[in-house]
Amino acid sequence: MQKKTCILRAFVVYFVHENNVIGLREQNTKKEKMIFMLLSTAHLQIIADALGVTTDQIENITLQKKGMSNHSFELTCKGQRYIFRIPGEGTDKFIKREQEQQVYQVIADKGFCDNPVYINAENGCKLAIFLDDVHVCNDDDIGELTQCMSLLRKLHNMKLQVDHTFDLYREINSYEALWGERASYYDDYEITKKHVLDLKPVIDKYAKPMVLAHIDANCDNYLFYKKGDGTKGLQLTDWEYAGMQDPDVDLAMFCIYSMYDRGRVDRLIDIYYEGECDENTRTKIYCYIATCGLLWSNWCEYKKQLGVEFGEYAIRQYQYAKEYYDIVQERLLNVNDMKGGE
Repeated sequence: MQKKTCILRAFVVYFVHENNVIGLREQNTKKEKMIFMLLSTAHLQIIADALGVTTDQIENITLQKKGMSNHSFELTCKGQRYIFRIPGEGTDKFIKREQEQQVYQVIADKGFCDNPVYINAENGCKLAIFLDDVHVCNDDDIGELTQCMSLLRKLHNMKLQVDHTFDLYREINSYEALWGERASYYDDYEITKKHVLDLKPVIDKYAKPMVLAHIDANCDNYLFYKKGDGTKGLQLTDWEYAGMQDPDVDLAMFCIYSMYDRGRVDRLIDIYYEGECDENTRTKIYCYIATCGLLWSNWCEYKKQLGVEFGEYAIRQYQYAKEYYDIVQERLLNVNDMKGGE
């Protein structure tokens, strides 16, 4: 029987269906080679079935560089480009794919992103159309930030509902539990965590009613692209963490992913609120920055155990937990001092 061979051109890779052998050029990194080995004949069959084609019609498969939770591959079939996602290391421990699938059902045809061509809660795979002439949000471009925050406000103002909540404190503890018997890499973790939990009364006092929040609405998940008619479009992608939450959590998440300093944090808040953010809300967003920083720091510690490291990003998340606790305490002290002088 003649072997079926699929040529993966951008990496000059050959994929022999019968024995699942992948060959890569020597200049590709060891990590890239390992990720490519995750793409199996079963995945190619999933793509083929979703598109109603045979596997030998799937061409030009290339590994996408970005992605902190998953691995994504670009491919071509019958002249159309697609993005295919397979779950990354350990994602089954903290992402509930049934919830993600429900989110995509709720946001379908509402103008946030294209409906997936294929999504499956059991295997975690997703296939979507590749956007042409695409770039992610420049997190220092005021014009692009304004467009992104406008789209985010649209999501929040629609007050969409799903059956699950993204509970910040539950997630902090869940990621910590995944460390097993190992203690945190940070010697002062316990006091830092206590400080973050001490901010909860401030959050509870000023929290907004929960709506569907994206949770991971960072600059790399806003995609500027060219539509079929030549006009520019904007989509918000990667909804796997989305759930019910205070919409201001999305602002905090954007800031800490971009590793903003305080000046740029305030700039983003002002863009989203169009210059009308009250001081209590601003203080609450600072609380969220500390809380979300600890959450993603714990996530990074778990991923490090799996051999996936995020360098400066991981360190900065922990620093947010400490720095913004101090900022909130200073603001609260100033408020109390003002009251005492009345």
